[in-house]
Parts: sequence; C-alpha cells; structure tokens
Amino acid sequence: QVQLVESGGGLVQAGGSLRLSCAASGRTFSSYAMGWFRQAPGKEREFVAAINWSGDKLYYTDSVKGRFTISRDNAKNTVYLQMNSLKPEDTAVYYCAADVAGIPNNNRYEYDYWGQGTQVTVSS
Repeated sequence: QVQLVESGGGLVQAGGSLRLSCAASGRTFSSYAMGWFRQAPGKEREFVAAINWSGDKLYYTDSVKGRFTISRDNAKNTVYLQMNSLKPEDTAVYYCAADVAGIPNNNRYEYDYWGQGTQVTVSS
C-alpha cells in the first residue's frame, strides 16, 4: 500500500508561484512513475505533468509547458510541482498519483494510488 500526501497549495495572485509537494510512503517509491493531475469545479480530472522513476523523462500538458516543472527526490520519497506565472484558469484541486508499473503517462486510469488533493486558487 502506498500513501500519498500533498501539500503546498494556497491562494496566490495571478503571475505568482507555488510549489506543491507530494510525500509518499513505501520503500519502492523510486520505481514508480508519478503524475500530477488537477480538477476544477464541474470539470473532469485532467493531466498536468508526469515523471519517470529516474526523473529524466518529463511530460506536460500543453497549457502548463514553460510555466510548471515536475521533479522528484527519491531519497526523500517526494515529488514536486513548481508552478510559475500562475493564471486564474490554473485554479483547481491538485492531486499527485503513483503508477506502480513505472510508466509515466497522461491517463488517470493508469495510476494506482492517489493523494487527497491540495487546493490551488489563483486570483485575478
């Protein structure tokens, strides 16, 4: 069993930055692919970013490319999402997820474990 706990959300003005963290339990974290997803009110949960086990393969949805950066520290069992130049349309609950097969992808149904989410609100 893997537990994921997100932190770092909050209220920020447009153009500001936040860094989300996702701390994972378990000794096999370093073998998992990790993803970040988000869900705005009334909308489907959507892919934001993903990273492979070693951190050298990164994937982003087009709307965040150049603004968000996903990274991981396997020694700390933690994955991060640095979010810069935030826009009001980035407002959502952000979730981290783990894919035990180790394949980073944008399909939420491929991920095996999920955190509880952290709220990000960007004011205009």
